Formats: sequence, structure tokens, C-alpha cells
Amino acid sequence: MYTRKNQRKLTSAEKKRFVGAVLELKRRGEYEEFVQLHVQYYVSDAEDGPRAGHMAPSFLPWHRHFLLEFERALRRVDPKVTVPYWDWTADNTPAASLWSEDFLGGNGRSRDQQVTTGPFAYRTGNWEIKDAVTEGNYLTRNFGRPSAPISLPTKDELAWAMNEKVYDAAPWDSTVASGFRNRLEGWASGGTERWRNHNRVHRWVGGHMLGGSSPNDPVFWLHHAFVDLLWDRWRQKHPKATYLPRKKLRAGDPQRGRAISLEEPMPPWNVKPSELLDHSRLYRYEA
Repeated sequence: MYTRKNQRKLTSAEKKRFVGAVLELKRRGEYEEFVQLHVQYYVSDAEDGPRAGHMAPSFLPWHRHFLLEFERALRRVDPKVTVPYWDWTADNTPAASLWSEDFLGGNGRSRDQQVTTGPFAYRTGNWEIKDAVTEGNYLTRNFGRPSAPISLPTKDELAWAMNEKVYDAAPWDSTVASGFRNRLEGWASGGTERWRNHNRVHRWVGGHMLGGSSPNDPVFWLHHAFVDLLWDRWRQKHPKATYLPRKKLRAGDPQRGRAISLEEPMPPWNVKPSELLDHSRLYRYEA
């Protein structure tokens, strides 16, 4: 078993090892496979087919396995590397340690949002964007979206999700108003609160963190490690709560075959949510 640490507690050597392993996956061409996979399974309510990755109950177990696959790839490069997590309720400014020159680099410049600092800046020659909706081949960020300002989620906003006692509810998509899964994932109808918690973090970082190709920005992994940790904390807070739906949805339900129940396999790995509820034999989180 290994440990995932808060990014603010990483040593300089640990940061260097993590960055080095990520860059090596990029050099080998493996990194793009993770980007493409996330794009493929970023399926919205309006699209046909199963919604495994987003806007569905399997959002949390699907990303847990996705993160595990990425971490295993990193550890094949360097067995000492694990994915750190970013607590965005605490490290919530552009001056936070994860945006340092020796780790993830900082914000994009104003004229084109291009990241020009750190190891993932295009100018270093090691980080070319190959799979994205934009034409640029450089990483972009737009912290706080100055043209229409947005802030990172607060501790109170996160508590609103963590206090929800039920995992998920019908209609098992982005429109459900109750349930921990969607309160954490963060879909809501219009207005100033359209993006909440997980979604708001993607919007705050901006640039390539918007949309299905968001793993193009390595901060994606630190963000989702924290989301994974939050799922842990929620299960500890509500020990009687279970993953829902527990059984395959009945015939005639419009979400049958789209929302994945506890014992149905999640594509593309053929792994069930029930197999991902407990990770304690694989890794732990350090406070």
C-alpha cells in the first residue's frame, strides 16, 4: 500500500519525481491515451449510450479507476511516485504552491492564455497539446476567468455536498437536485451557481481544464485525487449510505443502460462500481 499526499506537503524531490514521471508518459505517447479515454467517456445527458464518466452515479468510481490506471502508469516509470491531491478549499489562490515554477507552473498569459512557466510550458519543448477542441498546441489556463469572474469552492459550499446523506437519486443525471454525487460533481441549472464544487474547479482553472480533454492539464489528476478523497470522507461521515442505484434500472426506465448500477460493469475496463468502493488495500490518503 502507498500514500497520496497533499501537494502542499510534497518535498522538492517528490515534486521533481512526479513531474518527471508525467513528462516521461508524455514522451512515450501514453499520456495522450488518457486524454483520449476521458474525451470518449465524457458523455452528456443529451447524447446516446451509457454515461460512465460524467453526469451519472458512476462519476466517482469511474474516475477512481481512471486515476488508478494513470497512477499505475506513473509508477511503471518511477515506483516511488503517487498522485498528490489539491485541496482547493485551502489552496485557493494563484499564489498556492501547486502553481510554482518547479511544479505545475502558473496561469496563462492574458493575450492567449498560454502557460509560459513551469515544466508544462510549451516553450520547454516537453508538453505539446495533441488532443483538444482548440487548435493551439500549447497548454492554456485562465485562473478565475477575469471576463466573468468565478471563485473556487469554499469550505461551506463543499460542506453542502458532504452533508447530503444519500449517494444519488433519479433521474441519475445532471439534473438531479439531491444526492451527494451531483452536489459534488456540480451540475445545476443556470444562474450564478451553475457550476459547483468539482465543476467550478474546472471552470476556475479554465483553458484546457474545460471540457472532455481536461487531462491535458496535469492539474486534472490532483483535482480528481481530492475528489476521490472527498468520496472517502463522505463514506466515513455516512457509513450506512450505499452506492445507488444498487440494481439495474427496470425496463422502460429512460436511464436503463445509461446510468450504471452497483454490479454493472463500467466501460472500458469491465470493472463494477462495487469493486471500487474500498481502496484501502491499494493506497491511503495523508492528511
